[in-house]
Amino acid sequence: MLLLFTISYLVINVVIGIWASSKVKNSSDFALAGRNLSVLVAGVSIFATWFGSETIMSSSGEFAKGGVLAVIKEPFGPALCLLLIGLFFARPLYRLNIVTFSDYFRLRFGRTAELVSALFMSYSYLSWIAGQFKAMGGIMHTMTADYGDYTISVEVGIVIGALIIALYTCIGGMWAVSYTDFIQTIVILTGLFILTFSLLWAAGGFMPIYNAQPEGFFHVVPQSGTTYENPQLGSWWIYIAAWITIGLGSIPQQDVFQRTLSTRNENAAARSAYLSAGMYVTIAFFPLFIGMAGKFLYPDLFSASGENEGFLLNVLKAHSGVWLQILFYGALTSAIMSTASGAILAPATIVTENLIRPFFPKLSSSKMLALLRISVLLITFFAALSALGGQSIYDLNAVSATITLVSLLVPLAFGVFWKRTSGIAALGSMFIGFAAWLIADNTMNQDAADSIPSLFFGLFASVGSAILLSFVFPNRMDAPLAMPLEVGDDERRSDFSTDSTNLN
Repeated sequence: MLLLFTISYLVINVVIGIWASSKVKNSSDFALAGRNLSVLVAGVSIFATWFGSETIMSSSGEFAKGGVLAVIKEPFGPALCLLLIGLFFARPLYRLNIVTFSDYFRLRFGRTAELVSALFMSYSYLSWIAGQFKAMGGIMHTMTADYGDYTISVEVGIVIGALIIALYTCIGGMWAVSYTDFIQTIVILTGLFILTFSLLWAAGGFMPIYNAQPEGFFHVVPQSGTTYENPQLGSWWIYIAAWITIGLGSIPQQDVFQRTLSTRNENAAARSAYLSAGMYVTIAFFPLFIGMAGKFLYPDLFSASGENEGFLLNVLKAHSGVWLQILFYGALTSAIMSTASGAILAPATIVTENLIRPFFPKLSSSKMLALLRISVLLITFFAALSALGGQSIYDLNAVSATITLVSLLVPLAFGVFWKRTSGIAALGSMFIGFAAWLIADNTMNQDAADSIPSLFFGLFASVGSAILLSFVFPNRMDAPLAMPLEVGDDERRSDFSTDSTNLN
């Protein structure tokens, strides 16, 4: 019965994608939903895009094991990121009437910066999408574990999940992703609420669970003299890295940016980011509590030394009847599908608009739409291959944000707020920051309790090179957010423009 209902839910998402395809007339409809999303739909879609496997499955286990300090990276980092996007980036970037972050790099720094930023950004998404596919495979395996010869392996589940998500994303684009996100969020919240209060009831309230936690479990900053299961949790370097990995590193990522650009005006773009930040920082407490309560009620299911990515699913099976399992598996599947579909559409748009389109500036809108759909399939294929590797969901998502943190954050922020930043400075910041992180990550012992995370070497190198090169090779243009159009830019913009008077 559980498997039947889950299959039915997946079919419903595909049907929504087919229905949404009726709204897709051109590449603007596919990539930006015609720039016609309301604050509510866009904000919920942003929340659903990020509220995925790492928040529900990985963070619940991490919290049960290491307390608050173990989950700063997720979920508190994303909430910080969404708040910063609304405060500092949504409005100035919306005014440019662009489609991708790499469009901004083209207008501000030139063609080369556009291509390089598109490569970094597209590459960063593969790890994130792979994390969602791996979670989907784990869910399908858990659901069918009692079916004997018909048990679906994690690997087969990855392939099945990738095909379903790619199908409705490819058919309906941003319209399909946004509407399915909205529906999936309702399912997510319902499942989380019911399981949370069911565990509370079984434990006799919150206080027994709270009192059972070890000393230092609820500390929000590292405390000297506190014994943690993971000694790294006491390091300030690790603590700051946890905040900035996603908190800053995900600012220059396309999925959130694409949804803010799909709203009706710049104020709506900023408000949608605020709404999603508020939803994230509040709703994310539910899976954290589920992990803590699950450890209290079912300690035999918890591993104090190993990974606990499947801990929440094991608690669900031990604690719940079939109907609650149906609802929660629907919620969990919803979260993963929302994250994966948005994460696929984002790099597909970048690949089409910034890596292919510059070499074929006269492509018709119908051919652009076909290329977007092909890009969706290609991104899905390579992410599925990555998911079949051995990395954990938590690590896959951290790698994605780290890549953009050390390569794209600094040129984006400097380009928006410092007129002196030049194209040479932006390119130098990208390459030098990425190279410094890569070298440090492969030469330093990242497991030592007193080690400095490699991302700091990349971030400091990116900042330092941007400042130095901006003084040596300063920007000669007057208005950093009003770059003149190059040949072909007007045609590229026209495919994604609307009749709205609020775009300029």
